[in-house]
Amino acid sequence: MMRRGPKSIDRVILMMAGLFLAVIGPVGMSQAQSTNCGPHDRVVAGLAVGYGEARVSIALGANNVVVETFVAAQTGTWTITVTTPDGTTCLVASGQSYQAVNDPLPPPGEDS
Repeated sequence: MMRRGPKSIDRVILMMAGLFLAVIGPVGMSQAQSTNCGPHDRVVAGLAVGYGEARVSIALGANNVVVETFVAAQTGTWTITVTTPDGTTCLVASGQSYQAVNDPLPPPGEDS
């Protein structure tokens, strides 16, 4: 069984966000902005007020996008956002049952 630690989970999140951006491309991003995007401060406030979510991770992705993960500690809901260099933030994924893990890495040379 493959075990993932926090850095592995962050890599998976970044890969998912990168895949999303690669699939929708510039045309899809403009269409997504009409429904799931807005100014960063407004999106973050909406996640805090509407869902009780606070940022738990932040990373720099391809093309200088910022990928953030927000989590509600009490309910376990989570949201992943991507912010473009112009400050537009889009919701790319959300769900339930978030769990922070701290699994050890396998010893070098061993399959995971």
